[in-house]
Amino acid sequence: MKDNKSASLFQKKQVKDSIKQSFVKLDPRMMIKNPIMFTVEASTAVMLVMTIYSLFNDVQGSFAYNALVFIILLLTLLFANFAEAIAEARGKAQADSLRKTREETVARRIVNEKVEITSSSQLKKGDIFECETGDIIPADGEIIEGLASIDESAITGESAPVIREAGGDKSSVTGGTKVLSDHIRVKVTTEPGESFLDKMIALVEGASRKKTPNEIALTILLAGFTLVFIIVCVTLKPFADYTGTTIKIASLISLFVCLIPTTIGGLLSAIGIAGMDRALRANVITKSGKAVETAGDIDTLLLDKTGTITIGNRKATKFWPNSDMNIDFKKFTEYCMLSSIADDTPEGKSIIELGRESGFHMHNLDAHVSKMVRFSAETKCSGVNLKDGTEIRKGAFDTIRRITENAGNPFPKEIEELIQAISSNGGTPLVVCVDKKVVGVIELQDIIKPGIQERFARLRKMGVKTVMVTGDNPLTAKYIAKEAGVDDFIAEAKPEDKMNYIRKEQDTGKLVAMMGDGTNDAPALAQANVGVAMNSGTQAAKEAGNMVDLDNDPTKLIEIVEIGKQLLMTRGTLTTFSIANDVAKYFAIVPALFMLSIPELAALNIMHLHSPESAILSAVIFNAIIIPILIPLALRGVKYKPIGASALLRRNLLIYGLGGIIAPFVGIKLIDLFISLFF
Repeated sequence: MKDNKSASLFQKKQVKDSIKQSFVKLDPRMMIKNPIMFTVEASTAVMLVMTIYSLFNDVQGSFAYNALVFIILLLTLLFANFAEAIAEARGKAQADSLRKTREETVARRIVNEKVEITSSSQLKKGDIFECETGDIIPADGEIIEGLASIDESAITGESAPVIREAGGDKSSVTGGTKVLSDHIRVKVTTEPGESFLDKMIALVEGASRKKTPNEIALTILLAGFTLVFIIVCVTLKPFADYTGTTIKIASLISLFVCLIPTTIGGLLSAIGIAGMDRALRANVITKSGKAVETAGDIDTLLLDKTGTITIGNRKATKFWPNSDMNIDFKKFTEYCMLSSIADDTPEGKSIIELGRESGFHMHNLDAHVSKMVRFSAETKCSGVNLKDGTEIRKGAFDTIRRITENAGNPFPKEIEELIQAISSNGGTPLVVCVDKKVVGVIELQDIIKPGIQERFARLRKMGVKTVMVTGDNPLTAKYIAKEAGVDDFIAEAKPEDKMNYIRKEQDTGKLVAMMGDGTNDAPALAQANVGVAMNSGTQAAKEAGNMVDLDNDPTKLIEIVEIGKQLLMTRGTLTTFSIANDVAKYFAIVPALFMLSIPELAALNIMHLHSPESAILSAVIFNAIIIPILIPLALRGVKYKPIGASALLRRNLLIYGLGGIIAPFVGIKLIDLFISLFF
């Protein structure tokens, strides 16, 4: 979908479709969802009646004048509907491109170890199918056997293939992607019609879009303003009668429509849809607009160290045998490799790779193994039991220390000093023990990503606290946290530690965001206010989070926060601009209504408008044309700068508050000069 990023704001086909939809959306059953624009539609209906009436009686003004007011009000409605329709059209265009990848494909389902050819639409949750080189993956699932290179460009827009394999957190595959090499068996994880692509299409089309809490609150506030102005306009008639002023219905309706916040009322839906669209163009699928909105209010950001803060390719760089045990380097290397047989993590694989570089091969060692102990985030330990009864374990310092000390064996002081030296240098030490006695240390090293310090400084300016989550010991974690510039860190983190930290922050009233890809991340992703799962992650993680990152980029969370802040800023600034507009409209219409019967009010005609009729028409014309003028801003969003909240407020009040007052004065005066040529 990245090819959509560079797409122009208004494409010819989208504009044509949106113009048609602008008329369709005039249906009162659709308009009533937007109370402000519904009242404008009701006012337009009244003006239609008055226009027809003025054909036979000019008590309420000339036919031309009433017809002009009616046409301008109708255009106001169409412009507001166009803003929403063009935002929806941009989403539907992306849905069409996604639909092309959802074509029905042939699936090779495995039934009782026999291959059965069927259609992808016939696959159900729990079914197992196989794919070979060149096959299109027929359904969402998790690889249970094999490894393959997958082309995910249909979903992510990235041409570079990715590796997906059974076990670990890179086992998830998406229907519609293509197998480029090797052979895999996949277990279907979704029912027909509920695939990832189906959900994406529904979301980008807006079929499942619901108003966010902030959007609902703002709609209620704007509806309150509308109610106040209804009362103002209704009570204006008795005041006019008292002063002997004749106010025509067209003038009252014009005053009402100009005073209510029609600008933000007409753009509100477009702003919300465009926010989700911007997230999608960043290759992030959001399950609701609320998730994007919440991202803008985030106080605390939990980031995994590996892949986010560091390059992520943490590799074994050196084997350090315990000199007190009289173990030679060759024997220690064998222990290190054997302890990593059952470790599917990149670190475990790098240990075996380092051993191979030293001239050792696993097939010479496998024959001696009787039992494998798999690595898990809970135990932070892996290893094997050999046929002769020898137990080999490798794991985090605290885990191996507990194992050795529980067996009554001391933890060597020399090893403690070595661990401290490795940790202080930003490395990660893994301790190896044989028969519950420490035999040495494996040193792992990682590199901090270039530019990450600047990104954290940017977040700090936004008022967002960054927290690094790592399984490293406190010394290593402290070193990397300091070098990267994060505000806090969680060392030796287990899955429940993330959950506990999130709850602790939430208990103090803070909103928390985190990113994860594994099944063990699912509870924390569900607990976080914004949970971003990686597309390559497990099904459990994707279901628990409220966003999915198609790029599998751990730093994407930072971009999501900026998109959320941009959405909130856009809505806030356009609301400010809309309300500020009322000042100029007041000075245009109110003097026009009363200055003939109360000449003293002419002093309020500070714009020196030509006539009462031209003043009213100028105001309603400006009220209408400002909506399409602001559509590009609503779709693109107000540019966000990482400055403090108070500085941001001052800046926006100056630009959009003061600008919202000045712009109508200039606009209405220019329109009046043009109208005065005809009236």
